[in-house]
Amino acid sequence: MTNNFKDKLGEGGCGTVFKGKLQSGRFVAVKMMANYVVNDKEFISEVATIGRIHHVNVGQLIGFCTKGAKRALIYEYNGSLDNYVFSQDGTVSLSYKKLFEISIGVARGIDYLHRGCHM
Repeated sequence: MTNNFKDKLGEGGCGTVFKGKLQSGRFVAVKMMANYVVNDKEFISEVATIGRIHHVNVGQLIGFCTKGAKRALIYEYNGSLDNYVFSQDGTVSLSYKKLFEISIGVARGIDYLHRGCHM
């Protein structure tokens, strides 16, 4: 699904995210969770919580995988925001108005996760 984890999208404290493609042709973001100890019950509880989050500015969880100590979360993927904002040479290719609209959308998603989402 991830072509041997070749297309890395990002990395954070909870793990590394790779671009993947389902057999149906749908693109996904596969987050390989960091190797800290989380028992199965805690992981399933976390998946259930994340799975109930629905917001236009927040990518939706569509599945998960576990194998031994390895855990992965699979999210919808509609492209990377940085690829949309920046051109190939690294310059910003959008108007200030469009950048403002994108910033507001990102802020709304973060606000939802921190204040509007009661999970």
